[in-house]
Amino acid sequence: MSLSTPVPSTSSLALSPEPVRPGDRVGLVSPSSAVPKKRLREAVALLESWGLVPVVGDHVLDTHPRAGSYLAGEDRDRAEDLRRAWLDDSLAAVFCMRGGYGAARILDLLDPAELRTARPKLLIGSSDITAIHEFWEHELNVVTLFAPMLGTGDLMGDPGNVAALKRALFNPIAGRVLTGPGVDPIVPGTAEGRIAGGNLSLLVMTAGAHPRDRVRADGRIVLLEDVTEDPYRIDGFLLTLLRSGYFEGARGIGLGTWVKCGPLQEIHAIAEEMLAPLGVPLLWGLPFGHGYGVDCVPLGARGRLVAEGASPRLDIV
Repeated sequence: MSLSTPVPSTSSLALSPEPVRPGDRVGLVSPSSAVPKKRLREAVALLESWGLVPVVGDHVLDTHPRAGSYLAGEDRDRAEDLRRAWLDDSLAAVFCMRGGYGAARILDLLDPAELRTARPKLLIGSSDITAIHEFWEHELNVVTLFAPMLGTGDLMGDPGNVAALKRALFNPIAGRVLTGPGVDPIVPGTAEGRIAGGNLSLLVMTAGAHPRDRVRADGRIVLLEDVTEDPYRIDGFLLTLLRSGYFEGARGIGLGTWVKCGPLQEIHAIAEEMLAPLGVPLLWGLPFGHGYGVDCVPLGARGRLVAEGASPRLDIV
């Protein structure tokens, strides 16, 4: 894996893919855990109902001979599906079918120099796909979409999430607002910068993915969320990122959903204890992450975090 490209300047603009349009071809890949056939059929039907043409990767339904469903086939095959889809300039978007585990395992099999030759397109996913989002921003300088995934109940079980994904795909990135009734400032203030982050445990897991050029949140608004983690684990993850210097230069932090990570008041207390001393605007309760009632966030895009006033929110600018 080439590591010659530095972290993109915080003042430069990331490449922002165009929205999709009816008639566009879109790729479906499984970089992480295995996808049930039923979910694939549902995904294809949904995309076709939106006027899109799904192109299914060769290994989307694979399972790993050792790891079973926790890996969707061999690392080299998952990486190759993602590589082919990204390099295919006839595709307008690449959907990662589900998370789980496995995306971090394929990063060493991707060649950033080769991937940079492709026409930028939307790359969509969340949870374990955080590893790929970070890689795409760090190595390719391309905006990606953190969103509920086609092969999961978080999307297919919630009409609101389905509507949010469709809205995010077919409309420009700038001008969106992420807010909700539970959004509450912990540290007041306003901050601007590129949006980074994703799943907290994955940010810790990928800490060694760029050994020559460590990823930091310098100049960025960091979004954090997680699922099915005990409070002590979240404490440890935040401690690891703090000790690693990840938050150096961060301009603001937005906290999303913590599905099955309760009790939530304890998560809130941990976040306040560990992150408030950074002295940057800190916002709780953004509809970002796992579960129902979440929205889609363009990582790598510029944002404004407003952690004060009558309407705390994240604006995409």
